[in-house]
Amino acid sequence: MKVTEWIDLASTLQVDGLEWYAGFLEMADSSNWSVFRKRVEDQGKEIPMLCCSPDFTHPDKSFRQNEIKKQKYWIDMTKALGGSYCRVLSGQKRPQLSIEEGIELAAESIKACLPYASDLGITLILENHYKDDFWAYPEFAQKMDVFCKLVSYIDHPNFGVNYDPSNAHLAGEDPLELLRRVSSRVVTMHASDRYLVEGTLDDLRKEEDGVLGYAKRLRHGEIGKGLNDYDAIFTELKKENFDGWISIEDGVDGMDQLQRSVTFLRKKISMYWPEYK
Repeated sequence: MKVTEWIDLASTLQVDGLEWYAGFLEMADSSNWSVFRKRVEDQGKEIPMLCCSPDFTHPDKSFRQNEIKKQKYWIDMTKALGGSYCRVLSGQKRPQLSIEEGIELAAESIKACLPYASDLGITLILENHYKDDFWAYPEFAQKMDVFCKLVSYIDHPNFGVNYDPSNAHLAGEDPLELLRRVSSRVVTMHASDRYLVEGTLDDLRKEEDGVLGYAKRLRHGEIGKGLNDYDAIFTELKKENFDGWISIEDGVDGMDQLQRSVTFLRKKISMYWPEYK
């Protein structure tokens, strides 16, 4: 699918924006950035967030420096698209990496990007992630304690959390407990409801290391049909005066499914943020 086709599909949905992916093939040509932005804005929408996956926990300093360079390029991309939020990750959970070393490497790298992001008015958002499609190992900061510790290491007005409740389930942890620990730092959210096609989370654990991408038993599902308690989630976010973007992660099984997720979320948003139109 061409990016313009995807934009046109989104125009049929009652959404306010499109979360962008840095890895869209056509984004390799920077002359396309303004073209895509105009097409989105011509349809009355915007591009608030850019999804990208730096790997800041590699032991080689030159590798990390290159990842910082890539992150700054993605910050430029976010700015050109008219966005305000650019995702960062910690990196891969390599077997030889200690918790303290991984946190220090990730925090150091994110901090190295923050002055650049700040100058361009971009906020870096750290997601409690599971695993990038091109990674051999899961997210270093997948577990709650590690994620919260990494967040606590970074105090900057242009840094916050992108909360994804489904990823906490995949870590074998309670998404509400995680949210309560970081809710004051949450600036954006991924609304999702993942599920296992077969087997158990223990089976998934056995398939994570050394294999590129997600295990085949893992799928995204229709929002509101899974394990996540959106009433509890939105109650906590409302308590912290959250007013950021909620990005829908769904549509694997087509536009009808995606439309149902949109309808579910807009209904919930109107309940907790009635001022939002």
